[in-house]
Amino acid sequence: MFRLVNRATVIASVVSFLGHCPVTAADQSSSTDPIVVDGKTFALNGDHVSYRFHVDNSTGDLLSDHFGGSVTGPIPTEITGAVNGWVGRPGRIRREFPDQGRGDFRIPAIRIRQTEGYTVSDLQYRSHETKRGKPTLPGLPSTFGDEDDVSTLVIHLYDDYSDVAAALSYSIFPKQDAIVRSASIKNKGKSNITVESLASLSVDFPYEDLDMISLRGDWAREAHRERRKVEYGIQSFGSLTGYASHLHNPFVSIVNPETTESSGEAWGFSLIYSGSFSVEVEKGSQGFTRTMLGLNPSQLSWNLGPGENLTSPECVAVYSNNGIGGMSRSLHRLYRNHLIKSKFATADRPALLNSWEGLGSTFNESTIYELARESADLGIKMFVLDDGWFGDKYPRTSDTAGLGDWVPNPRRFPEGLAHAVNSITDLKAANTSTNLRFGIWFEPEMVNPNSSLYHEHPDWALHAGSYPRTQTRNQLVLNVALPEVQEFIIEAVSNILNSADITYVKWDNNRGIHEMPSPSTDHQYMLGLYRVFDNLTTTFPDVLWEGCASGGGRFDPGVLQYFPQIWASDDTDAIERITIQLGTSLAYPPSAMGAHLSAVPNQQTGRTVPVDFRGHVAMMGGSFGLELDPANTPEADRAALPGLIKLAEKVNPIILKGDMYRLSLPEDSDWPAVLFISEDSSEAVLFYFQLNPRVDQAIPWVRMQGLDPTAMYSVDDNATYSGATLMNLGLQFPFDTEYGSKVVFLEKQ
Repeated sequence: MFRLVNRATVIASVVSFLGHCPVTAADQSSSTDPIVVDGKTFALNGDHVSYRFHVDNSTGDLLSDHFGGSVTGPIPTEITGAVNGWVGRPGRIRREFPDQGRGDFRIPAIRIRQTEGYTVSDLQYRSHETKRGKPTLPGLPSTFGDEDDVSTLVIHLYDDYSDVAAALSYSIFPKQDAIVRSASIKNKGKSNITVESLASLSVDFPYEDLDMISLRGDWAREAHRERRKVEYGIQSFGSLTGYASHLHNPFVSIVNPETTESSGEAWGFSLIYSGSFSVEVEKGSQGFTRTMLGLNPSQLSWNLGPGENLTSPECVAVYSNNGIGGMSRSLHRLYRNHLIKSKFATADRPALLNSWEGLGSTFNESTIYELARESADLGIKMFVLDDGWFGDKYPRTSDTAGLGDWVPNPRRFPEGLAHAVNSITDLKAANTSTNLRFGIWFEPEMVNPNSSLYHEHPDWALHAGSYPRTQTRNQLVLNVALPEVQEFIIEAVSNILNSADITYVKWDNNRGIHEMPSPSTDHQYMLGLYRVFDNLTTTFPDVLWEGCASGGGRFDPGVLQYFPQIWASDDTDAIERITIQLGTSLAYPPSAMGAHLSAVPNQQTGRTVPVDFRGHVAMMGGSFGLELDPANTPEADRAALPGLIKLAEKVNPIILKGDMYRLSLPEDSDWPAVLFISEDSSEAVLFYFQLNPRVDQAIPWVRMQGLDPTAMYSVDDNATYSGATLMNLGLQFPFDTEYGSKVVFLEKQ
């Protein structure tokens, strides 16, 4: 039975704790210095954010002081109550890298199983180092920047009992108010250890009420926003599919209950990883909220021999006091400028037509040429040949065969793929001197049992001993953890790209991973896949690469390192796509979204939506395109397509580089609206929609955001209003029918 302590004892405890966290020069530093260190206190400062922590002199533990708006000068020391009950002092404080055991019963950021079987750790501060710029992570995608963009602090920890070392790398991007952290574990002992869980970032928030926002869904309904109160206990989500998945995205936001799109505090956390992940949010008994992102413990169990180390993926953390929208814009700017390596990150996204909805897998050289010619006549600049072009002994005439045999089907291309490509790239886009570009579809991580590859290398498919090899879509997953599989994929894709004038690749992935030989295989797979991505994108820098995984099943920051755009969803229904694209934009820049105008009735929903509405939704993505056969498109729709393509090309530079403001959401309003403001703030474009008909009702106003209140703006080269009027009063737009849409240009005078 624990005794209660009196007031004098509590005060003595507080005074004792204050002695371990003195006010120092670091506490008084200017927030303009990216990293300030004084003794064992640390401050990372952005333009509008401060992240501060210190070393507890009595335990060597790292304790959190503040993550939020900029603070300067001395900060009050957090008061901890006396220890009563079962929760020890480690469970009553805010910790930077919580390990398991010793009185903290909350979820740990690190759990190591020693050779003897125990999982207790005691990682204590040893040293630190700072540097301008930022190193890369070995084998993993990571943010980048030069000495003017980013600064890095590395904290070294050590467990004297197990000889395990940890290095926590913190990088601060001041202009984006972003902190990026990863953790590296090294075995310096003489016996093997097993890392059973490893979080990239763990943040303990103070005692207050908070909400959490995440993205959930499934195939064809990705990125649906989910907001809920953070309750006592653990609220968690993640992926066990082997990939980031449609089910949940490796992103979470923590906000105050009163925070909205445009006001209030918001923190965003985004894991730069494409494999199985875990997000855990726990409100502990003391009222602190721990938020943690990292590798999924169910698919880790990573063995470390003497001298070996394991590095976690990076996790990005941003802060905004301008609401959820401000948080999103910080992530967008960071990812556009300091994550996506491609030269196409913010440029050269040609309007394209993908062959799938027009032809499926039934085509030959003459039919794809005719589809490409019709596309060029509309003003399309890129023709993409989707599934079905490959396979010799096992031709890809359906989804039952051919995956893995990346050679052109000789029956479909009797004169070779290059001949077909050349005939298409000789075409000119209508009313231009621009030649049509050619793109092609791959699914290199997969194999059909009906393929030469599988017959020659059945051991290359992921499997667990004698358990059945579960097929999905008639296919298995190649074990990309194997170096020989990596080399095969690199060579197969390279051979095709070298054989013809191909300047675009759609990289697909159409199933999750079921059976694995061991839990650690998933992370080994990701390391192998990143090696493949890095090799191919470095070898072919002039190819525009698009990621796809049955739509948005792998829409994550890890893929964005290599591919500047990702297909957001297989659901091309324009009404559904508004929700999907605005949800995706919580974490990811619109420049990274592939979005296409498709035929109606829509393949997924059977809904018929006006062609202008479909086009307006699609051009809110960085990669605008068509999914239809022009020859079988109604005449009125076909006549509208050239104008929509030109409009998409006009707005595209603003979508690629500008700031996005979600003015109203489809889940909250029948009039969702989005404003994009150009990088130099000289112009803006408003997308405004009506989802349901309104009869005999006043017309709502839509208020802008992010404009200069003192400037005048021309609206569609017509009326001129001040920024203050447009933001505080707004504009009205009438619609005659349901599914109405407007694209409105604002030009700063």
